[in-house]
Amino acid sequence: MILGLNLFVSLLGLYGFPKIVEHSLFRPYWLFRKKQYASVCMSGFVHANSAHLLFNMVTFYFFAFPMERVLGTVQFVVLYVVGLLCGQLGTWFKQRNNPAYASLGASGAISAVLLAYIVYFPTHSLYLLLIPVPIPAFVVAIAFLAYSWFASNKRDSKINHDAHLYGALSGLLHVGLVDHQAYKNLLALLQG
Repeated sequence: MILGLNLFVSLLGLYGFPKIVEHSLFRPYWLFRKKQYASVCMSGFVHANSAHLLFNMVTFYFFAFPMERVLGTVQFVVLYVVGLLCGQLGTWFKQRNNPAYASLGASGAISAVLLAYIVYFPTHSLYLLLIPVPIPAFVVAIAFLAYSWFASNKRDSKINHDAHLYGALSGLLHVGLVDHQAYKNLLALLQG
């Protein structure tokens, strides 16, 4: 359902009705000033271009379905929505005084799903673009969080790394709140 909704709304905006993209932009400066509250959620289902959409949806495809099986549909949707909202909250906090800033995409939600997956499957190996060897999932998690934190402090990036960072952290927190046994299993695995 989430995958289909992302594809449908994004493709409709990109190739049929460009006003959808314009109206969905999350603009932290204007959120309260112009009451653009719907953009908090809408921006998470619209992507800036086909490559952005493809990257997020391929990531979603590989990690979301196993997570839905582990958590159940309701908890998975909660994970996704919380990741989206936390990503937007972090973006709002950092960009709330910047009238020129705008962002689109499901990055916060996708990052929440990815990091939750890594808590449950830390020994799975992941393949990253341009790196032809498998990398343990927990190494990917550490590298992803470090890179997101570093990149979010760069001023010239067009990518919303704040959404990646805060979405990822919300995914870790969500698992801790709904299934603390997952962290006990993770710690036992890493210690033994």
